[in-house]
Amino acid sequence: MRNFTYAAPRNVSEAVRLAGQPDARFIAGGTDLLNLMRDGAQSHGAIVDINGLPLGDILQRNGVIRIGALARMSDVAAHPAVRRSLPVVSEALLNSASPQVRNMAAVGGNVLQRTRCGYFRDSGTACNKKVPGSGCPALEGENRAHAILGGSDHCIAVNPSDLAVALLAVDAVVQTDRRKIPFADFHVVPGTSPDRETVLGHGELVTGFEIPVTPLAARSRYLKLRDRATFEFAVVSVAAALDMRGNTVRDVRLTSGGVATKPWRSPEAEAALRGKPLTTTTITEAGRALVRGAVTREHNEFKVDLVQRALDGLLRDLGGVR
Repeated sequence: MRNFTYAAPRNVSEAVRLAGQPDARFIAGGTDLLNLMRDGAQSHGAIVDINGLPLGDILQRNGVIRIGALARMSDVAAHPAVRRSLPVVSEALLNSASPQVRNMAAVGGNVLQRTRCGYFRDSGTACNKKVPGSGCPALEGENRAHAILGGSDHCIAVNPSDLAVALLAVDAVVQTDRRKIPFADFHVVPGTSPDRETVLGHGELVTGFEIPVTPLAARSRYLKLRDRATFEFAVVSVAAALDMRGNTVRDVRLTSGGVATKPWRSPEAEAALRGKPLTTTTITEAGRALVRGAVTREHNEFKVDLVQRALDGLLRDLGGVR
């Protein structure tokens, strides 16, 4: 590992100033960054430890739940307001990593964690995320875990965050030291610049998340399908939030993970349900809309069917469809 300087600022302005150095990086729980640095996938000359900043609160006020970026995953998952008003967020967190990691990892870091693509994590292989222009071996290589939505000829790596899929489903807003960003606009698809994964500027600090308390968010669920029962990333995941009037869908959010290069929301799938009865037919139509435009590779074609089945099961359970 390359040598680096270390600083532990006590306020946001000092942290942002220190992180403005060309080769600096924030660290909180460190559950992702330290592994990246040890593996040689990332290298930084300065580390800015933000654990001393007052960004760990979880508060409900004026119809909004605010979660500080340094709140630990386990604390957010167990918080009564989150469990009551944002069940999809609690479920996504409890399906993440392991209890030990959840006790350490900060929610801000979880949303910003980088892909688990083996080519990115292996310092000895080419990867456009590490070295732009070096190529994407996953396109013709081992791509079972890779994206069928949102990819490009430069990258098909999947975003790994369970929490991000849930936050997208409940219309969260990202707060930084400079601005507020709708969660739907926070992550970007790779296009020709896969090394850029969010709209954050260099040294911009995520300070928290604001989530409106709504009937839509209160009726929400998360389903994760994975290769083993714990400490594993999603092969496919889906989140759904429903606002129902009787059997009719007044409003809906449908998001997915494990299938796309960023947390994926499908307006087309939502349109198949909005204003209509929640039935076997409309659920099937929503699933088909979700994967419309999917681009599969040799090893990941199975995700097209799997994500539709996951959505079907989740919506039936959430909407009481038998």
